[in-house]
Amino acid sequence: MTLDRLILTNFKNYGEADVQLCGGVNCFVGNNGAGKTNLLDAVYYLSFCKSYFNPVDQQNIRFGEDYFAVHGHYADDMASCIVRRGKGKEMRWNKKACKTLSEHIGRIPLVMVSPSDQQLITAGSEVRRRLVDGIISQTDHAYLDHLIQYSKALDQRNRLLKRMWEDRLWDDGMVSVWDEQLCRHGEPLYEGRRRFVKDFAPIFAEYYHYIAGPDEPFGIDYQSVDQPLALQLAECRQADKFSQYTNAGPHKDDLLFSLAPDAPLKRFGSQGQQKSFALALKLAQFQYLELHCGRKPILLLDDIFDKLDMERVQHLIALVGSDRFGQVLLTDTQPGRVQAIFDDLPHLEHSLYHVSNGSVTNS
Repeated sequence: MTLDRLILTNFKNYGEADVQLCGGVNCFVGNNGAGKTNLLDAVYYLSFCKSYFNPVDQQNIRFGEDYFAVHGHYADDMASCIVRRGKGKEMRWNKKACKTLSEHIGRIPLVMVSPSDQQLITAGSEVRRRLVDGIISQTDHAYLDHLIQYSKALDQRNRLLKRMWEDRLWDDGMVSVWDEQLCRHGEPLYEGRRRFVKDFAPIFAEYYHYIAGPDEPFGIDYQSVDQPLALQLAECRQADKFSQYTNAGPHKDDLLFSLAPDAPLKRFGSQGQQKSFALALKLAQFQYLELHCGRKPILLLDDIFDKLDMERVQHLIALVGSDRFGQVLLTDTQPGRVQAIFDDLPHLEHSLYHVSNGSVTNS
């Protein structure tokens, strides 16, 4: 996929912006707070119908305005996301409104790499589940449908548990109705995640060894309860009654990252090892999506160079600018740094943009 043109209206700190992009590496440089990351977030909206950084759509409308609109031109196709204050969100594909947002997911495969990715290592299991679900959902609409329905059933079951606790009235039959829904949609989630980790692990290994070195050990494993979901729910029924929460199911699963047996990365890994692991996860995500979508995703790199030395930065740019990857959009605060890299890679197709106070100019 290649984004040829990005048009913004009232998006975050942008009143109006119209940016022509090249098919190679597009670098946005400027001071912190100028709006570089906002450009990447707009591109992310066009793939996932939401922000990568702020889940509240209305807060992404420019102050004092009633709506924002983001439009992207991709060769012969056009995607649009429009959010109106008090009226919700509309996603359009070739000017036709999508019936559901999930209908659009997967049309424009995309991978975002940002400084917050280290949370994939350090934060709770929800962050890692969201990564896995986000990757699979771009390649498997049936999985996405099961994920949406499972989340709805889980929410209803938890509401029921809380209401029955407050009313001091327990009804096994009503709980069982939601158990059936959780099993119907939860079992495919287990199966999809297991398949994913099996296919993803060797791809990840290639990138991790490329970044960290061929002798660096690692482990990546899917952690779930190895028994049917119906049995799990039955065994946790009493605990659910008192906790007012569903204690079993794929919403409790996790990915375990390790450096060696009994050596979790979160606990034993250095900052450098954790950063290498997180970056390898995202680069492997790129190749996984390409293999399963049949086209190269757009790669967004947000402010990832400040923690890397110049040699590693140049190595990374050479990698993502190679034929292995497709279109890249990246941000940096130092125009001299990226220009030096481009000078050392004369055959790399690139464009350099200066961003200042919500305006974008092509150098």
